[in-house]
Amino acid sequence: MKTNPGRFFEDYRIGEVIRHAVPRTLSGGERALYHALYPARGALYSSDDFARACGLAASPMDDLIVFHTVFGKTVPDISLNAVANLGYAEGRFLAPVWPGDTLSSSSEVIGLKQNSNGKSGVVYVRTTGRNQRGEAVLEYVRWVMVRKNRLEAPEPEAVVPELARVVPVSDLVVPAGLTFEGYDFEAAGEPYRLGDYAVGEVIEHVDGVTVEEAEHMLATRLWQNTAKVHFDATFRPDGQRLIYGGHVISLARALSFNGLANAQMIVAINGGAHANPCFSGTTVRAWSEVLDKAETGVPGVGAIRLRLVASSGPGTALKGPDGKYAPEVLLDLDYWALMPV
Repeated sequence: MKTNPGRFFEDYRIGEVIRHAVPRTLSGGERALYHALYPARGALYSSDDFARACGLAASPMDDLIVFHTVFGKTVPDISLNAVANLGYAEGRFLAPVWPGDTLSSSSEVIGLKQNSNGKSGVVYVRTTGRNQRGEAVLEYVRWVMVRKNRLEAPEPEAVVPELARVVPVSDLVVPAGLTFEGYDFEAAGEPYRLGDYAVGEVIEHVDGVTVEEAEHMLATRLWQNTAKVHFDATFRPDGQRLIYGGHVISLARALSFNGLANAQMIVAINGGAHANPCFSGTTVRAWSEVLDKAETGVPGVGAIRLRLVASSGPGTALKGPDGKYAPEVLLDLDYWALMPV
């Protein structure tokens, strides 16, 4: 049998390192498609001149292009037979990626826990993306609920990794040469610096984007995400294809420009949860809460910690009295971004 049905929960082993197939060279084409799919307008990722004024050689690839590319490589080995992608932690962007760079991915299995129904389990992996020189550009932990194929397969010893709740400021990587000392606020689109934001402040981002089936399918193919729940309408009992969670992340991040235009670069993902499924026809809205602020030690460059929430309804509801996510919440993402002080 030469075809590959993908891995199931019983196929993973703690400590196993999986090298994912098909490295990918990125170009301006991925950037153009990314900006066509999402209303992305971050100045640092849109203009070489703006990036040079900030000390970089040119405009790097969008941080979430890097995330989607590295993530997509892992899908055939990690989440092809997933029920759902559950969460993220300890994510760090370690180096800029430039047009012409080639990215590859590998993952280490760091946790396994079978569900009580015996039909599925949660797989924890630490994924690293590297460029053509072998330099790490991104690392993160994610956990995925994966179906069992052989229900009689023995239950593995449960191993649930202890994960940091927040990436320490000292571990944030500011790209070499980056400076916001001569930052052009007018060109960036808003006048707000790090000092203009208060911890606890909530920003409603006003706009909304309705998810279309065609755009979602284009995006999922673009990132080479082959998970069956996104492609195969017969895979779920309800006959609906789940919208790739990364698609929701990028939509929400792009919507957050209105109010956070100067949160230029994501440098860490502290945690994240896809709280409820998203389907075609859903209108995605977003709001952010300022969780923390910090100096980075680099002239003019500060760090802002944000909670980004994508929702299918208006307002800023997050969880109900029972502690569970409100049914309209699609995404709860905690991240650090770089911003002028």
